[in-house]
Amino acid sequence: NAVADLHTNGIVDVPLAQTGEGIAECELLKWFIQEGDEVEEFQPLCEVQSDKATIEITSRYKGRVAQVLHVPGSIVKVGETLLKMAVEDTQVPLVTLSNLENEKQPDIKSNKDFNSGVLSTPAVRNLAKEHGININDVQGSGKDGRVLKEDVLKYATQEGIIKDTLVTATADLGQLLHQEKSSLLESAQVSGHYEDTIVPLRGFQRTMVKTMSMAAKVPHFHYVEEIDCDALAELKASFQTNNLEPGIKFTFLPVLIKSLSMALSKYPMVNSCFNEESVEVILRGSHNIGIAMATPNGLVVPNIKNVQSLSILEITKELSRLQQLSLDNKLSPADISSGTITLSNIGAIGGKFGAPIVNLPEVAIIAMGRIQKLPRVADDGDVYSASIMTVNIGADHRVLDGATVARFCNEWKRFIEKPELLMLHMK
Repeated sequence: NAVADLHTNGIVDVPLAQTGEGIAECELLKWFIQEGDEVEEFQPLCEVQSDKATIEITSRYKGRVAQVLHVPGSIVKVGETLLKMAVEDTQVPLVTLSNLENEKQPDIKSNKDFNSGVLSTPAVRNLAKEHGININDVQGSGKDGRVLKEDVLKYATQEGIIKDTLVTATADLGQLLHQEKSSLLESAQVSGHYEDTIVPLRGFQRTMVKTMSMAAKVPHFHYVEEIDCDALAELKASFQTNNLEPGIKFTFLPVLIKSLSMALSKYPMVNSCFNEESVEVILRGSHNIGIAMATPNGLVVPNIKNVQSLSILEITKELSRLQQLSLDNKLSPADISSGTITLSNIGAIGGKFGAPIVNLPEVAIIAMGRIQKLPRVADDGDVYSASIMTVNIGADHRVLDGATVARFCNEWKRFIEKPELLMLHMK
């Protein structure tokens, strides 16, 4: 909801509210309303994505949308006006959309209205404003009389505001771009040169730029180990065979998450965070285990809260919920905040192992490779097949030393290779 609203003759500015601590800007993903719509209090207005979560912005007022100021894909700063609304106010006279023609616009070339209820996009309105054109005077050729960019340019030419050649060039822009693209493609095929594509980083991808840049300054070391997962595979099969809840699919990951929590209980330093300013280590009481997930919108790390108090079934359900929200780009700030350690399951994609960088302020991250059948030699010399998973623990060397990480990994490995111990120690 709006945190600051500027009243002007019954028109209120609805700004982008502070969506979370430290958030300075958001990407506008989509609008749920358009200009001229009646809006109820608490009705969703738009969806934005910060570098931490995707959030719906709701209306604080009941009124009518007077003007939408941004288009999807825009980067909007916190506090910047998203849209203007005409609302009833006991202290300020109501100005309806029909009255907006009388509003003065001192920053443009004429005193004509630019905020009427004519159907058009914000980009078209801005184009009309740039040329000092009252969009009400433009005959729309689009559906339901919608004013298109070509309509504004055609009107500008008829009124002598711009030259006809400019209108023709702009009106045929789509065709020219298509021809140019075809020409460049043909040229590239002949000459071997190809056009570069600029892709702006938004949302979670922008977050990765900042967090990884900071994390790269932290002194890391990595500890690599192999874990026999034969017993884990049997446990997974047993869970699935005896599953009484439809819709629940058991995987290796919930057991790995629970066993990790058991190991953290013995080595709490691995489940800590580092305060660089005060040079303090905070041993986190909760095991909020983050799971790195690759989504169409970039890498995101939601975490399962208080794993130490959850059963494997409860972990399975929560993991499924977070995975679905990640795919739908609907994770809340609570889902991705307050993590204490991160698991990166690169094996689900196909890698053997990786060298992960810590997710600050956490001090450890674990990359798990795929489980694969490999030959192993027993103590008596016999060769046998085993399901082997390689794990690589990346650690903040300011807080953790190699011996601590090695002992912690051995404890985790013990629970995975002998899951009966995990069941014995679970409360």
